[in-house]
Amino acid sequence: MQEQMKNTLSVVQPVIDQVKKQWRPFVVKLEWTKRRHPMLLVGIAILILMALLALFAPYLWTMDPTAVDPPNRLKEPGSEWWFGTDFVGRDVWSRTIYGTRVSLAVGFAVGALSAVTAAFFGLLAGYFNTFDLIIMRIMDAIMSIPHILLAIALVSMVGGSVPIVIFAIWFVTFPRAVRVVRSSVLSLREEVYVEAARAIGAKTPRILWFHVLPGTIAPLMVTGTLIIAGSILTEAILSFLGAGIDPETPAWGSMMADGRRTISQAMWVVGIPGGFLTLTVLGINMIGDNLRDILDPKLSRSGT
Repeated sequence: MQEQMKNTLSVVQPVIDQVKKQWRPFVVKLEWTKRRHPMLLVGIAILILMALLALFAPYLWTMDPTAVDPPNRLKEPGSEWWFGTDFVGRDVWSRTIYGTRVSLAVGFAVGALSAVTAAFFGLLAGYFNTFDLIIMRIMDAIMSIPHILLAIALVSMVGGSVPIVIFAIWFVTFPRAVRVVRSSVLSLREEVYVEAARAIGAKTPRILWFHVLPGTIAPLMVTGTLIIAGSILTEAILSFLGAGIDPETPAWGSMMADGRRTISQAMWVVGIPGGFLTLTVLGINMIGDNLRDILDPKLSRSGT
């Protein structure tokens, strides 16, 4: 028996050693991050928690978030109603958890769309002077209108639904990301390696894709996290004002709007979704702020 265990260990040990060798760089990087940027890990933990809540919402002891139960209206948080009930008897726990889905879906959809469109228009505007004048004047025109008012106008014209809200928030958000990418491209196009690529006859699409675009990823990542956080807040504002998603759909903003009328009796109806909103935005902003510190060479050097 002992001989068999020795043989098994002799076979398994090289595999374990190889796994440790492969994971060692990751462990070292994780330890460095814990020591230098602990708030980054806190932000990631918050975001993962919210994502898990959104993903497994049907399995987290929730009920139908739209079910009305008037006899149990304004019940205080307790063992039966974890987060209490609202003014028509809907379960605040269920509505808050399902509201996480809406907020994260809107935030990350707007962030992804803004990153793609900003990369495209920012490259054109920064690299080609002809496109720069046209694109940036359009971006300036969009940015000159208060983004909340413009989003409300766009949603009001078409109607409230998740895709429409995503489009409206993206439309008022992406010009800022375009300006970030453009400013990066303006400096990158004068770099020596870009000049060398032109000198050897590289085509413009190849220069943009392989030499210019990679240099815009770091600032775009940081801007993307801010866009995600801002989009979640904007969606909550639209829902709070009644200009966002259908009021029957559980969303943090509409929950706080419904709770205004009973805030003196049932503070939890406003406080709990507001707390989830604050925690989510805080976690994403932590990630963005620490990413900026890590990806900015000047900040990295000054901190060493």
